[in-house]
Amino acid sequence: MLVAFSVAPSGTGNTDGSVHDAVAAAVRIVRESGLPHRTDSMFTTIEGEWDEVFDVVRRATEAVGEYGSRVSLVLKADIRPGYSGELEGKLERLETAIDGLDTGD
Repeated sequence: MLVAFSVAPSGTGNTDGSVHDAVAAAVRIVRESGLPHRTDSMFTTIEGEWDEVFDVVRRATEAVGEYGSRVSLVLKADIRPGYSGELEGKLERLETAIDGLDTGD
């Protein structure tokens, strides 16, 4: 399964609204998990089995909770039993499809 998630604190007391320290704590937990992952400017996507992925999401959320009085968590999951390597595989199939499009030029 793939799980894309975004987690951020509120009630941090930071007047500039910055949450980068909290997000860094969450991403550190993802990286230390050893699961395949990718982080971009909006989400971190993790690949693995249900229990291991959600354990990482839970621990990342708890780490962010240390930075504020409230935590916001957004999740999107792609549950496809029997498949692995989809973190890269989905992108490879997309690029192949794009390359195969007839642009009419």
